[in-house]
Amino acid sequence: MTNPNPVSGSPDKEPATESQAAQNAVGNTDRAATTATAPKRPEGQPRPSLGRLFLDNLWAANTVTVTVLAVVLAMLVGAVLIIVSDPEVLATYSYITARPADAISSSWTVVSEAYANLFKGAIFDPQASGFTASLSPISETLTYTAPLVFTGLAVALAFRGGLFNIGAQGQATIGVILAAVAGFALPLPPVLHLLVALIAGAAGGAIWGFVPGILKARTGAHEVITTIMLNYVAVYFLAWIIIQPGVHSPTRADAISKPVESSAQLPRLLGSDLRVHSGILLAVLATWFTAWLLNRSTVGFELRAVGENPDAARTAGISVTKAYVLVMVISGALAGLGGSNMVLGSTANALTPEVVAQIGFDGILVALLGRLKPWGVLLAALLFGALQAGGNRMQSYSGISLELVTVLQALIVIFVAAPALVKAIFQLRAARAARLQTSLAKGW
Repeated sequence: MTNPNPVSGSPDKEPATESQAAQNAVGNTDRAATTATAPKRPEGQPRPSLGRLFLDNLWAANTVTVTVLAVVLAMLVGAVLIIVSDPEVLATYSYITARPADAISSSWTVVSEAYANLFKGAIFDPQASGFTASLSPISETLTYTAPLVFTGLAVALAFRGGLFNIGAQGQATIGVILAAVAGFALPLPPVLHLLVALIAGAAGGAIWGFVPGILKARTGAHEVITTIMLNYVAVYFLAWIIIQPGVHSPTRADAISKPVESSAQLPRLLGSDLRVHSGILLAVLATWFTAWLLNRSTVGFELRAVGENPDAARTAGISVTKAYVLVMVISGALAGLGGSNMVLGSTANALTPEVVAQIGFDGILVALLGRLKPWGVLLAALLFGALQAGGNRMQSYSGISLELVTVLQALIVIFVAAPALVKAIFQLRAARAARLQTSLAKGW
């Protein structure tokens, strides 16, 4: 005989089980919390327009708004530093009570001129004449951006896997060594030569990333210590190998290697007069691959699970040891490609002690500014590339120290890393999603 009073909502008209009842309770709680959180519009009040809703959400404390305002704050602090570092402008403040217009005018002139030159050197110069001169600023920006994308992705990927990879500098150094040696030592046809040099650079970085990865997985050695130590090993190995016979240029007395063959160099995109090369296209491709790996692949799911909670991942049957080694190998390969860009691109065509510059350490800042998201890393690298390219012109035309660009980069990361400070300064409202999560958390 069937139940005369079947429970509504039960598909088979049977009484709901305890688990189903619990799920229904959770669903009812979520709906109640959502209803309570949603703002109620008084009767008779018209629905807000689309533009009004856009402005309200724009001033909410979302990731994009906080990042943009962090850049604005850094520029404001940079303006203060520009004023303080100019003796002539400071002299006008000695009589500011008598003639305040002098101090305001001179401050505005020096700051606006500095930032105008920063823009002209990074994006576009309205006064430039000719195709080459017009595209030169954006060409320089993209040239600086390409290696930062690779090292930023290397650091971000390791972060998502639960590891702090400070060794991108050393991995890029080993990558640039192997890429350069393959570039001048192997007699290969043009396309194949470039592919072999890029693979050699990626393999060098992967090997250098494998070492701290296996040490972390097998012995528990902290990756911060091992990667820092390996950075020093890579730097001194670079300084040693440059002066060795077969690598050192026989026509030079200083520490420089043989030049990379033209068949192994990345082709330039806008002609020989502009430095931008196809490395920026590889950087975009690497960004897409990293995003796909993290968000669309089984391997990426396992890496993220280990990064979030290695104990829970191990309980679920995921090999934490394999995940640690794999994430460091892929991270090292990306950093190695970044180093390869420094010698196969247009920045240099031979090994020197400073050929890698600071792209590995800058990659840490790029990853943090990009909030460890692949496409965010690409945009952050573009910003840092623009700051570096524009900083050169700012130093030449305005007399502003290039170190100010480094200060701006550091300030941007500081403000991004302290969103509560940005929210307090600009009185940002909490985003609706954040309010909903807070309400649910309080309810539970």
